[in-house]
Amino acid sequence: MCEKRDKKINRLLIKSKRSQVTLFIIIAVLIIAAAAIIYFLYPKLGIGNVISADTPQAYIQKCMGESFEDNVEKISVQGGSMNPVNYYAYNGDNIEYLCYSSSDYEKCVMQKPLLVQSTGLEIKNSIKENVNLCFNNLEENYKSKGYEVSLTRKDYSLEFLPKRIEVVFDYALTLNKGGNSEKYDKLTISVNNNLYELLGITNSILNSEASYGDAETTVYMTYYPWLKVEKKLQTDGTRVYILTNRNEGNKFQFASRSIALPGGYGIEE
Repeated sequence: MCEKRDKKINRLLIKSKRSQVTLFIIIAVLIIAAAAIIYFLYPKLGIGNVISADTPQAYIQKCMGESFEDNVEKISVQGGSMNPVNYYAYNGDNIEYLCYSSSDYEKCVMQKPLLVQSTGLEIKNSIKENVNLCFNNLEENYKSKGYEVSLTRKDYSLEFLPKRIEVVFDYALTLNKGGNSEKYDKLTISVNNNLYELLGITNSILNSEASYGDAETTVYMTYYPWLKVEKKLQTDGTRVYILTNRNEGNKFQFASRSIALPGGYGIEE
């Protein structure tokens, strides 16, 4: 009796295993069939022609982003100039005089009345070489992927916006592949930086320097809680101003020499 029961159980187990194997085979066949269908429909669906996540916009941002940010930082700590001419050397930085008088007792004269525009131009010119390099690489990148590339290069502009700086490329880009076409009328890159606000406050300080020979800084920190303003008085009468965004850490530095006392005063830092 037991022997017959054991044989029956074994037959059921074998049958169950065979059923499982059959099920696995069916599932495998279905997967292979689905893969084959996708493979043959692939060109018709246009999957191979869709631009990946590495779009022209993302490519240019990645290519230029770091150098763009570095140039903005360097120009900011040098008073809005990439290569300062009339400057004060302070803590390893050559800081441009934005208001200056070579004579003692005399009020300074504004050196860059259009500070926002001149700083923007400095940043724009500083990235020119990298712009050409990145767009050349962009063309080669898409050509290597089998795209027909048409790129018309015009000009590009720099815009100061709240909490960021943006570069807009007035370039016409067309990518063709497999009958599909992608067109881009403009591309942009940006960096998080409130330089525009810092330049506005700098202009206000410079107006006080030019009018009164000095500027009160605490009022700015009272009005702008995110702002830290430091005024470093030097022995030759120069004042180095350091404006820092407490939240983000980016800063703008500049120098002024107005109503300087003969013999010098202050502490060299």
